[in-house]
Amino acid sequence: MKNKVIIITGASSGIGKALAFEAARQGAKLVLAARNERHLREITNEIKSFNENIIYCVTDVSKESECANLIHNTIDTFGKIDILISNAGISMRALFIDTNLEVIRRLMDVNFWGTVYCTKYALPYLMQTKGSIVGVSSTAGFIGLPGRTGYSASKFAMQGFLEALRIENIKNGLHVLIAFPGFTSSNIRNTALNGDGSPQGESPRNEEKMMSAEKVAVIILNGIKRRQRNLILTFEGKFLRQFNRVIPNLIDKSIYKVMSKEPDSPFK
Repeated sequence: MKNKVIIITGASSGIGKALAFEAARQGAKLVLAARNERHLREITNEIKSFNENIIYCVTDVSKESECANLIHNTIDTFGKIDILISNAGISMRALFIDTNLEVIRRLMDVNFWGTVYCTKYALPYLMQTKGSIVGVSSTAGFIGLPGRTGYSASKFAMQGFLEALRIENIKNGLHVLIAFPGFTSSNIRNTALNGDGSPQGESPRNEEKMMSAEKVAVIILNGIKRRQRNLILTFEGKFLRQFNRVIPNLIDKSIYKVMSKEPDSPFK
């Protein structure tokens, strides 16, 4: 990672923040993007204590013009892009029948269109460096999770987009990696939206039993170095991916049972 120019969206917390610190320790040049300027500034100042090659750019990835600005700032500062990590994302928890359609649109705007916008403007530079595009998806990106219809839809869309992009550029040396973390100890559940669009607040799951964001970051960066195609980070994810093809009805019932046991689950 030494002297690689890496853009990380959603870098103000969770997996994005952990990726920033780990990549900085490995000598990367970083551009951090998120909406929260205070958090970005604090993280940037902390990283500067051991790696001066870092800037931040306040960015709402749901807005095309701000994604274009992020890429332009990166080129103006560092002159190239080696790795784009599309990590920015929001989640939800509500039955679809109780969900305002604006919630679904918001998730698609951030999780899917944010990836598309950043990729569109970064792609010419990434092709010059034969670099890497990384989409941070989720187990919900290859198997539908009840109560997360909008989240699953946005992550499925991300996967389809990135897989097609990978094949389009098979002769160009472009590397595309899709990472599928399971439930990770981060603030994504705290900021998840209810059916009416209000923040969920307290996480309904036991964060202590989840994989840490720091461990996820190490695995993703190793996957970039090895130029892997896909990373399924948990045993549960690998199990679901494999057996959903063989015993889909049983997997559906198992997922329903597990998710219905969450505190204040929207379904029983």
